[in-house]
Amino acid sequence: MKRSSMTSPVRRPGTPLSRRSLLLGAVAGLGAAAGCGSPLGAGLAGTAPAPGTVEFWNLFGGGDGARMAQILDGYRRGNPASRLSATTLQWGDPYYTKLSLATVGGRPPDVAGAHLTRMKTLVRAGLIEELRPADLARHGLTPDRFNQRAWRAGLVDDRVFAIPIDTHPFVLFYNIDVCQRAGLLDADGRLRPIVGEQGFADALSRVKRVTGRYGATHGVNNDAASCWRLFHTLYAQLEGQILADEGTRVVLDDARATRVLNYLRALTVEQQLMPSGTDYQGAIAMFADGQAGFHLNGGWEITTFQTAGLRFGMTLLPNVFGGPHAVQADSHTLVLPVHPDRDRARLDQALHFIRSVLDQSLVWAEGGHVPTWQPVATSAAYRNLGPQASYAAAADYAVYDPPAWYSGSGSNFETVIGSAVGAVEGGQLSPATAVAQIRQQLSDLARTPSPV
Repeated sequence: MKRSSMTSPVRRPGTPLSRRSLLLGAVAGLGAAAGCGSPLGAGLAGTAPAPGTVEFWNLFGGGDGARMAQILDGYRRGNPASRLSATTLQWGDPYYTKLSLATVGGRPPDVAGAHLTRMKTLVRAGLIEELRPADLARHGLTPDRFNQRAWRAGLVDDRVFAIPIDTHPFVLFYNIDVCQRAGLLDADGRLRPIVGEQGFADALSRVKRVTGRYGATHGVNNDAASCWRLFHTLYAQLEGQILADEGTRVVLDDARATRVLNYLRALTVEQQLMPSGTDYQGAIAMFADGQAGFHLNGGWEITTFQTAGLRFGMTLLPNVFGGPHAVQADSHTLVLPVHPDRDRARLDQALHFIRSVLDQSLVWAEGGHVPTWQPVATSAAYRNLGPQASYAAAADYAVYDPPAWYSGSGSNFETVIGSAVGAVEGGQLSPATAVAQIRQQLSDLARTPSPV
């Protein structure tokens, strides 16, 4: 018996799709380019996978990709009678475009990865299936077993459409040897708390005297995402809002935004405590080489520094502005794209796969992500996982992108703000000019109808 889809818009043959129908013309071409024998080709061109197969699409590369491969192997070992077909696609818009095309074409994967900040747009477009409480409970996936901030952030109209598997926050890496020489560590070798604008600047100054170069690094040139993450962390500490009404209204607070930008400009251009011009990889290399004692980035770069043999720790970004502790973050989620042939058995197979991924959250946490699955997050194994567990509280301080069709990880929204922030840190724009530029470009996006 097929599962009812009364609350989840499922495309039926001949049903008009308004603007989404324009995507259908591209399905056949993309499917041919991908090759109909591949999992991607099967999704886009309409060829079905072997019966009983769980088809999983994701966008995990680098260290994340290696650890997800471990998790998938764990699923295969635990379910030898099941088939699993996993496909990794290019991160960002290319992934979401192909996922949308396959779903509109009626041949989506059974399960797909999606950023929490991007999946809501897929929900509004009718591409993601609602996950009903009774179905989730059958697999032990009840709300109380997840980090509540991530769980609530993923609800759409109080309904469940995604299972969050992690929180991945913007964090502070620190070089243990450099910070020890700078007198910033306590008797247990952990970084002492850093509080306030002057407190953070003083810590960077002390580290700079040790390194002879900089106090901290983060990507600036051509790295809008890192600039956005730093800005959003500090701006949220001032309780600033940027968008309202699902992104149709810009409510950027000029005074708060200018205060953040003035501070960042002081750290880079004026005091040269952070470089005013370095790209993502350059910022990582400078920290790994000991040219800076701190590095601001996502926790996912833990593998890079472990591979480099660096002695480092990780912690929350300091509460610079004294408001509520806030940390920019996103969450990876697992979703069920709307499927025309999903019956009870196929649904349970997909949810069983999701439960397997969650039960292996410790493997995922090794890559720097904070697990949302509380049976793992509260376990002794995770508490003893260092340095990852040292910033686990970030999951409770996470601040996500405001909802809009143009926001979310890798979005135009982040590029608009991050590019302006980078220009301020590089000395190319004044804070006032940057704020005006952000407001204008966001207003243009806010007036633009969603393409889906």
